[in-house]
Amino acid sequence: MTTLHPPPSDLLAELAAAGLDADAVVAAVDRALEEDLPGGSLDVTSAATIPPAAHGVADVAARDRGVVAGLGVAALVFHRVLGTEVSVTDRLADGTEVVAGDVVMRVSGPTGGLLTAERTALNFACHLSGVATATAAWVEALRGSRAQVLDTRKTIPGHRALQKYAVRCGGGVNHRFSLSDLAMVKDNHVVAAGGVVPAYRAVRTRFPDVPVEVEVTDLDQLREMLAEGCERILLDNMDTTTMAEAVAITDGRATLEASGGLTLERAREVAATGVDFISVGALTHSVKVFDLGLDLTEQ
Repeated sequence: MTTLHPPPSDLLAELAAAGLDADAVVAAVDRALEEDLPGGSLDVTSAATIPPAAHGVADVAARDRGVVAGLGVAALVFHRVLGTEVSVTDRLADGTEVVAGDVVMRVSGPTGGLLTAERTALNFACHLSGVATATAAWVEALRGSRAQVLDTRKTIPGHRALQKYAVRCGGGVNHRFSLSDLAMVKDNHVVAAGGVVPAYRAVRTRFPDVPVEVEVTDLDQLREMLAEGCERILLDNMDTTTMAEAVAITDGRATLEASGGLTLERAREVAATGVDFISVGALTHSVKVFDLGLDLTEQ
């Protein structure tokens, strides 16, 4: 049977200092480990092929150029499986740029346990590093402009906090975390309320202390929102020329966010309009994982 071990207090403190709920991260790791070790079962391959006394050292290394994130979560996986028998050293800070061949973390301990934890640890680190790497590419594309790249709520269920953390590691900015910390009036709300102005006023009346962002699809709606004093406006699926006109009409009276079908190839073009934010759902909903691998170096 596999028994999970208490997480190190210093690692929990590190996660909390990074803005994560450490208990929630432990719970996410445990759910992932349960998929590989249901009911505390064994890694039958490692149990059969590796002598219990075998001790190994392994490097986790980058296979490509990018930005790493989630290495603390990966370390937590090894600690949960191996407890005090594992040593995690040479771990790079999340947000570090790496190239192929760079060692991002070294782990040593019972070989069977290292291989039991390997895939779960890499699943977290590869995915979160993919988010950070994609975000960093947008940050680089926007360099020199006023625009910042913004994430969305299009996240993997149950992993929003981790994905948004990885966006921060890549240099991006977080949008709202939940439906309660910012009211976002979108097209369906506008239809349900009978117009963009009634929708905005309804939110302001019901929740006067909650920040509000309103999605507009044309310049007439933009003017209506500016007249209402709306301070944050999302320009939905506008072409570059219309966005530039929206920036001129707004003249600093509201924060403008561009959204809808934006690609990295258009990043500079959109940023040149003068918008404040560019929101990119692809940072989290369809990101390519960053390739990290674990290789035994001593056995």
